[in-house]
Amino acid sequence: MSVIDSSNTTVSNGDDPTPHQLRLLLTLAEELHFGRAARRLYLTQPALSQQIRALEDRLRVRVFQRTSRQVELTEAGRELLPHVRRVVAAADDLRRAAHHLAVGDDTLRIGVCESFGSIPEIRAVLDAFANPQPQVRVLETFTAQLTALERGEIDAAFVHLPVPAGLRAQPLRVEPRLACLSATDPLAARDTLCLTDLAKHPVAEMSPSTFPEGRAFWTADPRPDGTRVRSAESHGSTFESLLSTVALTRAVAFVPAAAARLYPRPDLAYVPVTDLPPCTFALVWNEATAHSPRSERLRAAVAEIAPRG
Repeated sequence: MSVIDSSNTTVSNGDDPTPHQLRLLLTLAEELHFGRAARRLYLTQPALSQQIRALEDRLRVRVFQRTSRQVELTEAGRELLPHVRRVVAAADDLRRAAHHLAVGDDTLRIGVCESFGSIPEIRAVLDAFANPQPQVRVLETFTAQLTALERGEIDAAFVHLPVPAGLRAQPLRVEPRLACLSATDPLAARDTLCLTDLAKHPVAEMSPSTFPEGRAFWTADPRPDGTRVRSAESHGSTFESLLSTVALTRAVAFVPAAAARLYPRPDLAYVPVTDLPPCTFALVWNEATAHSPRSERLRAAVAEIAPRG
């Protein structure tokens, strides 16, 4: 076990790690890669490294073993991880309780991602509410919505499935997924494609997802024949930047059919993929926190317009 020498110091309250630092630790423990973790956290890699070093200094134990090629949890890091999760969960509970004391349980906070807020089903659900209307937060990315849900910063979100375990969903619409290609790609002129047509294309994706099922679904990885896909070298931090990656690098991205209407661009083409399963747009909530009467009304409004069967 790698322990930092503390023989000449005493523990004080100022040495306690902050919840923010512990959240950084959890993200790095999930990714085991400073670059990917930094992108998820919207930090630079040096800033994340500095924060982790400061945390280890406060804990007086090395949590991560760093080499030129990889990052691993130390034995001490593995032992501390359950304690870190409990502290972060307790901090989240405290923040939620304080928020409800400050604003009351009647506030309903809903996350919507970029231009997807114009999807008609969202407007229909929000129109079902009389004044006061729910608070709507526009978040740039799908992963930002999931993070906000898990932290209790919003009560529900309109997103495309799948979502991590622990979140509940009420489907609103099912739509095809399309291949988004550069307009200069030879395949862009085709009326339809199949996944084998795209076998040599690297797949552009958002900054690495917080859960593997989401990444596998949106990259169609692996393909039906078991082939693993090759990721594009750069990731999109927003949906717009994802599309620009496709236009500039000749990669492919698999996107909801709504994207063709919401993001028409002369440098892109959207082509149906015959053997790509459709995607589902849904209201998603954290069952651990969404118990207010307005949350229940929101789910009832979605159930009224959700597709039957």
